[in-house]
Amino acid sequence: MKETGKKLKEIRLKKGWSQEELAERAKVNLRTIQRIENNENSPSGKTVRLICEALEINVEYFFEYGKHQDRTFLVLFHLSVLVFIILPLGNIIVPLILWLTNKDKIVGLEKIGANLLNFQILWSVLYFAVMIIGVLGKLSHTSFSLFLYSVVIIFILNIIMPIVFAIKTYNGNTAPLYIKFNYLKIIRN
Repeated sequence: MKETGKKLKEIRLKKGWSQEELAERAKVNLRTIQRIENNENSPSGKTVRLICEALEINVEYFFEYGKHQDRTFLVLFHLSVLVFIILPLGNIIVPLILWLTNKDKIVGLEKIGANLLNFQILWSVLYFAVMIIGVLGKLSHTSFSLFLYSVVIIFILNIIMPIVFAIKTYNGNTAPLYIKFNYLKIIRN
């Protein structure tokens, strides 16, 4: 709780806002802001959501107890999907292990990891489906070149995208989110 009040005050001051201004923007009572910053009480979920929306920050950032920033790990996490070049399904297995063992330790990894893994699952299904269709097309003596080009394009995209995201993360930019799906909802719980 002590960290929460300190963090709220720090973020508010970085924005150059008074307690009154934050209370007005968040649509909460001024006394609520004062109590949180003075560590007199724990904010409710609704209050935290309203304050985070006003400050334009992620709720996870506000409550990252025990988490630390590790940009190098996030860069390596993005690049870990390249293992698929050597190991089939390595693009899922290696990031999954890294994500499960570190998501509670590194700021932002839980969301980035879930999105990256969901994208890699989709990519793998698409990649293998195109390969199977291509092989079946070759066996039935239809045009194989379209499927071959598709496989190559999909393969190259999954090399380029992680490198671009890793560079963006290294430069301090928030890496663009992969396509969001909900395959990993079960794993999160």
